[in-house]
Amino acid sequence: MTKSFMDFLTDARQLVEEISVETAAEQMEAHGADLLLLDVREPDEVAKGHIPMALNVPRGLLEPKADLHFPNREPRLENREQHIIVYCASGARSVLAAATLRQMGFSNVQSMAGGIAAWQSEGRDIVQDSW
Repeated sequence: MTKSFMDFLTDARQLVEEISVETAAEQMEAHGADLLLLDVREPDEVAKGHIPMALNVPRGLLEPKADLHFPNREPRLENREQHIIVYCASGARSVLAAATLRQMGFSNVQSMAGGIAAWQSEGRDIVQDSW
């Protein structure tokens, strides 16, 4: 049987907790630098603005960047127990990315429902050119 995009999202949601923007902001405030905020959008999207302190790893590069055996991995994705909140533009790619991280052994991963669009609709800060 073939799968649609919605089928993949449904499967991913079985593995991942989705949290609201408000909950994400509260957790960012409470955990500070101990929390990794992961932006899985493409560089051209990120250039238009991102949530402060986010690490950008595009969805298409996530598996190699999170693989402990890949020579060009992202060092901030080595700790499999760290608290990670993943976001994208609308919340779809982030839930897929969070499910992938769970399958790769990350134990504390959440997806921010609604993505940066929901973040901005609540009037929360974004920044540009911080990388």
